[in-house]
Amino acid sequence: MIRVLLVDDDALVRAGLSMMLDGIGDIAVVGEAGDGREALTAADAHFPDVVLMDLQMPHVDGITATRRLRARPNPPEVIVLTTFDTDENIVHALRAGAGGFLLKDTPPAQIADAVARVAAGNPMLSPAVMRRLMDRTVAHTGAYERARTALAALTPREHDVAVAIANGRSNAEIAGALLMSVTTVKSHVSSILIKLGLDNRTQIALLAHDADLV
Repeated sequence: MIRVLLVDDDALVRAGLSMMLDGIGDIAVVGEAGDGREALTAADAHFPDVVLMDLQMPHVDGITATRRLRARPNPPEVIVLTTFDTDENIVHALRAGAGGFLLKDTPPAQIADAVARVAAGNPMLSPAVMRRLMDRTVAHTGAYERARTALAALTPREHDVAVAIANGRSNAEIAGALLMSVTTVKSHVSSILIKLGLDNRTQIALLAHDADLV
């Protein structure tokens, strides 16, 4: 049997999922939790194979709970089941270790199929989520190429300063790390802004991030 733990702050949602899933194929709902903090305790008590995890919950949110669960020895698989499919939520959930990401309007048969697939170690994303990730990848590729092209206009020393800015270093810290005066650092920063057509240090940092330099 695939042991499933339901985590959602809406008791009606948990009840609906329990009625829908319990007894389908080899799935057994073994426990419920109303937030991420309760999920950690419930996982200790019920030893689930798969956790269906909501994101927006009090006390401990779903992404934090997912990260903590996945950091444990022999962790359960986690499928995020939410109404919030923003790019940020998707990426953060997957980075936290979720093996699946589904929307709450996913048909019951597909949710059950996702539980079985993820329990077997196969990731499962809803078609809408997959499309968002594909669009994000294409957009990131374009940003990466633009950033690399722009930064190629910098001298090696200016490039070092740009990377240091992206790492959150102050002018004094950059001066110490690169063995130059603070005045020279300021001069490099001004030159970078002019060459790249930027307005401030934050934009320099963002460009370096887009170029995967940090």
